[in-house]
Formats: sequence, C-alpha cells, structure tokens
Amino acid sequence: MKQYSRKQLRETVSGYLFVLPALVVMSIFVFWPVGYSFYLSFFNWNYAHLKSPQFIGFGNYVQLFQLDSPPPYSFLKALAYSVVYISITIILTYAVFLLVHLLKEKKVKTLETSYIFGAAALSIFFAKTTIQHLDKNLYISLIFLIAAVILFFFKTSPFVSSMKEHWGLTLLSLTASYLFLRYAFPSPYGVYQWLNIIKDNGDFIKSLWNTAYYVILYVPINIFLSLLVALLLNRLKLFKAILRTSYFMPFVTSIVAISLVWQWIYNDQFGLLNYMLSIFGLPTQAWLKNEVWTIPTIAVMSIWKTIGYNAIIFLAGLQSIDKFYYEAADIDGATDTQKFFYITWPLLSPMTFFVLIVSVIGAFKVFTQVYVLYQGVPGPYNNSGLTIVYYIFNEFYGDQQMGLASAAAYVLFGIILVFTLIQFRASRKRVEYT
Repeated sequence: MKQYSRKQLRETVSGYLFVLPALVVMSIFVFWPVGYSFYLSFFNWNYAHLKSPQFIGFGNYVQLFQLDSPPPYSFLKALAYSVVYISITIILTYAVFLLVHLLKEKKVKTLETSYIFGAAALSIFFAKTTIQHLDKNLYISLIFLIAAVILFFFKTSPFVSSMKEHWGLTLLSLTASYLFLRYAFPSPYGVYQWLNIIKDNGDFIKSLWNTAYYVILYVPINIFLSLLVALLLNRLKLFKAILRTSYFMPFVTSIVAISLVWQWIYNDQFGLLNYMLSIFGLPTQAWLKNEVWTIPTIAVMSIWKTIGYNAIIFLAGLQSIDKFYYEAADIDGATDTQKFFYITWPLLSPMTFFVLIVSVIGAFKVFTQVYVLYQGVPGPYNNSGLTIVYYIFNEFYGDQQMGLASAAAYVLFGIILVFTLIQFRASRKRVEYT
C-alpha cells in the first residue's frame, strides 16, 4: 500500500510538471490579465489616473446603464402593459390547443374546459377596457398574470403534451395571438416599446440593443441555412468534395478580406448587389449609408462566412446516423418529413447544441465586421452598428476609459455565461447522444 502511494504520488507530480509550462504561460497571458481587468473594473482607471487609479466600487457598472435623459414613462408601466398582452396570448394559445384536442379526442373535462374557455372569453371581452384604464391602476395586470399562471396546473393534461410535441405550432400560435392582440387593442406602451425609446439614451444600452438584434438575426438563420446546406450536400453524389471545400473556404478566409469584399458588394453605386437588383427591376439601396440596414448587412456577411463551418458539422452528424433507422421508417411507410422530424433532427441534437453554443458566443463578440465594413466607425450614423465589443474598443482605445471598458467586458462575460448556462440546462432533456 505504501509503495503504491509513492508510485501514485510520483505519477501525479510528473503529470503536473508536464503541464506546468502551459500553466505558467496561461497564467501570464490569460489568467492574470483576466483577473486584473476584473479588479480594475472597480476603479476609475483612465489616462488621467493611469498610475493611481481611484477606487469607485460599482461606479463603472452604474455608469454603463445611466440614461442621458429620463424615459417618458416608467418601466413598471411598460411591464404592466406587456403582462396583459402576454398573459392573454398564453390563455388564447391554451384555448386554441384545447379546442383542437376536443375536436380530435371528443373528451371533455368540465373544470378544465370551462376555466380555459371562460378565461379566454373574459380576457378578450375586458382587454380593451383594461388597456384603456391601465394607467389608473397598473396592478390590474396581475389579474391576467394570475389567470395565465394557473394554466400551468393543467400541465399533465393530454392537450398540453400536444403543445409540447408540436412546439412549432405552439410558437406560431403564440406569435399570431400576440400580433392579433396588438392589432385589435393597440397601445404605445410595452417593454419592447420602452426599450426602443431608451436605446438611444446611452451608448452602452445602444450597444446592447444592436448586439441583441444581431444575435436574433444571425443565430437562427445561420443554423437553419447550415442545416439546409448539410442536407443538400449529404444527398449529392457528384462533386461533393468540391462543394464542401467551396462552402468551407469563407470560414478559413480572413474576416478583414471578407469584409472588404462585401464592402464592394454593398456599394450603392458600383456594388454587385445593387447591380443584381437593377437587373430584376427592383429598387436599389444605400446599404452602407442607411442605419436601418446596418445590422442586417453585418448579419448577412457573417452568415455567409460561417455557414460552411456549421454545415460541415451538421454533415458529419448526418453521416454518422445509422441507415437502419431510415430503413425501419421506410418499412413503416414514413414520409421524408416524418423521417426528418423523428429521426434526423433528434439524432442531430448534439451537433445542433454545439453549433448553437458556438454561434451565440461568436455573435456576441462581433466587432471586426463592423470596424472594416464601416471603415472604423460604428455604422453610418446614430451608432447604428455599435456592438458591445465595439463599445469596449472605443472606451479603451478611443476615450482611454480602461476601467469602464473592463466593466463593460465583464457585463458581456456575464451575458454570455447566462445564455450558455441556459442552453446547457435546456439541453439535458433534449440532446440525445447515441
């Protein structure tokens, strides 16, 4: 036993000695800068206080979220209006799925049916009056919230299982119900409207808004198109290697070179995109001079660059699926759509999870595309291309506010960490490793 312990200790020490050089290098160039920047985020560290930074606690973090001017109405008011709309949306969606379930199964649970249909009818009936008088008493919205929350007591019902199974239809129903309510009972108040107002009241808030907009555009479209390309490549018999290489080439190409190429493509006078639009008789656009197109132009270019990498990941997953699954499905008479949703898509969940994690993290770190495409400025005007990383760059190198830049970097780290943890938590029941 003693001899075994000495041998184990010797092996352990030898292992640590092997990794010691890497640990030393990482400590000098990674761990120490990361830890020291977090320490400096609590100091007023700028060009004037370079040698003697002043401790200000959470002052930098507070300054990031300070508004240049107060919003026209409070966030509580915006939240109350959104609670009403969202609660009624949930109730209507439950009612729609319950109606479909009743028509399909012809089984009625009196308490459940009367509550959901009654809540839906009363919500629609009182929606207009509630929205009109919500200014007088914001807490009326809690009634609708409680009514929506009570629906979760019916989570064991068969129709709720149908909602989970047909999550695409559920999402479509939620979206349609919400848009219907906003159109039928219009109101200028809501959380989105409030955020849309304050986004121009602070540079960091503007950068959060632009980055969120970019992530929402880039991530789902990128994953969808990558999967589509992978499915097409998997079906091809000829020139498969050439097409794989052509799709993968943009990923290994310098982002600076790609940005310069797309700068020419987006040119409003000599650009290829406007030339193609003019051929089909469509109106041309000033893609790089209109703030409306700033984030979409960056997203399109980024999707074009990374779609090949994600497609290769999906293609590797497709080729690892055993063919006997599809053979069994053919024997049962399954259609191509059924085989995709019940075989291909579930078995691609590990690849989807990986691509989702990498895409979200990469999307939050967007910087070079904006810097090169707009020639060193965050968009044509009104900071329309100001992302979080661009804000950190400006504060550090432009305004010499190193403490504020460090605080912004750790806010970005916190956002990415939260999203990553949520994705890991959600993947426990949905990712299937075979």
